[in-house]
Amino acid sequence: MTTGYSAISSYSRVEIMHLLQERPQRAIAELVEATGLHANTVREHVQRLMDAGYVIAETERRTTRGRPRVLYSAATGADEAASPVAILRAEAAARRGDLLRRVYGSDTDAGLGADALHQLDALVEDLGDAGFDPVVDERELTVDLTPCPHGATSAHRGILCGVHVGLMDSVLAQAGGPLRVEGIAPSCDPAQCVVQLSAARD
Repeated sequence: MTTGYSAISSYSRVEIMHLLQERPQRAIAELVEATGLHANTVREHVQRLMDAGYVIAETERRTTRGRPRVLYSAATGADEAASPVAILRAEAAARRGDLLRRVYGSDTDAGLGADALHQLDALVEDLGDAGFDPVVDERELTVDLTPCPHGATSAHRGILCGVHVGLMDSVLAQAGGPLRVEGIAPSCDPAQCVVQLSAARD
C-alpha cells in the first residue's frame, strides 16, 4: 500500500475495518468510542471504505420510537452483506481480464474455470489499487505480495495482516466463484507475504 490511492492507506481506516470485521452492525458512535477519533473523521473514513466496496450500511430496524441509527458492517459477499460497489468493480475487472486474455492469449494451464479466473482478476485489481504488486501462481493458488510494505516496520502488523486477509476473502466472495483465502504462508522473513488460496469442491 505504498503507492496510489487506497481506502486502507490510513491506519485509522484499517482500525475501523478491523472493528467491523470483528463485529458487524456498528453505529458511528461505537466506532468513535473504540477509536477515539472525532465523529466527523470516523464518518469520512467509513465513507471511503464504503466507496471502495469494503463496508456496507443499513438502517436499524426499530420496534420503539426514535430515529433509527445507520449501522455499518464489513462487506463479506454473503446475501445481506454484499456491497454493490464491490460487485460492480469485480464485474468490470472480469471484463478487462477477459479482454486481456483474448488479446494476449490465455497462458493459464491450471484448469481454472471462468469464475475462478474472474475472481483472480478482481483480486489482482484490488491489490494493485492498494499499492501492491501481486504475483499470482494459478497452479499453486498463491498470491505473492512480497515485499510486504508493512513487514518489519509496522507495530500493528498483526491487525494489518488480518484486515488484508479479510478484505481479500471479501473481494473473492463478492466476485463469485470457488476461490477463498486459506491464510498466509508462514515465513521467517517479515517482508515475505504469500497468501494461499483454496478452491471449494462441488
